[in-house]
Amino acid sequence: MSSALFESRIDSLPRIHRGKVRDIYAVGDSHMLIVTSDRLSAFDVILPQPIPGKGAVLQALTEFWMQRFASLLPNQMAPQMRLEDRLTPDEIAQCSGRAVIVRKLKAIPVECVARGYLIGSGWKDYKASGKVCGIALPAGLQIADQLPEPIFTPADKAPVGSHDENIDFAEVTRRLGSELANQLRDVTLQIYKEASEYARARGIIIADTKFEFGLDENGKLHLIDEVLTPDSSRFWPASTYRPGISPPSFDKQIVRDYLETLDWNKTAPGPQLPADIIERTGATYREAQRLLTTT
Repeated sequence: MSSALFESRIDSLPRIHRGKVRDIYAVGDSHMLIVTSDRLSAFDVILPQPIPGKGAVLQALTEFWMQRFASLLPNQMAPQMRLEDRLTPDEIAQCSGRAVIVRKLKAIPVECVARGYLIGSGWKDYKASGKVCGIALPAGLQIADQLPEPIFTPADKAPVGSHDENIDFAEVTRRLGSELANQLRDVTLQIYKEASEYARARGIIIADTKFEFGLDENGKLHLIDEVLTPDSSRFWPASTYRPGISPPSFDKQIVRDYLETLDWNKTAPGPQLPADIIERTGATYREAQRLLTTT
């Protein structure tokens, strides 16, 4: 895949946000166009080169999972809104396979993280306190150990360029009220458990993942943003998994490992990536999509 989209340019709609990966445009007062670019961020810095095809993988996987869990809770998709009715032919060509029109919902300002394995910031918290987000875990666990049960470990959403901060469930309850906090925890863990079983049968361990939710005008919960992609989850090959080491993953770990070899202070601007790192990363994303969506 040689073509890549670093930044979309949709002149027929007002742009309202540019994130690490997604460009968002207003479609009237009640809908938005989300364009998933091929940008890649590492250590919260957007790197100067895109990964060709990455955005299409993220969009396809998000739509796949949203459809799979549509009977559990509604999502932001607006299938009646066609790109062809809103964009110029040049803009449609630019967005092909990576853009979707969604309902504009009130985003809940908490990232809902489910963890089934001890890794990342959860491992750091555990080493320091024996807990993750206030949840006590058994003593003696190793890095990448499977937890006795998946746990809900929310995070405070940070702006672009900053790190999300783990918070405990009591803080979520304080901010959102007990009813909504309980609903977020329960649906996060339910989706995670069902997705994990599905993925494991296809050779992928979902170590952890984060979801985002929004509310409509009636206060009904919806699944929004991206869902169970290599950018929002840790996907490990089941065939090579073993506790005690940090497993390889179907994501941008190839890029992170390369950047760790450089004399770079992890602030913008990010360094250039070699062609083989770009190609290997793109192949990893595509392999995750193939394993999860091929019947």
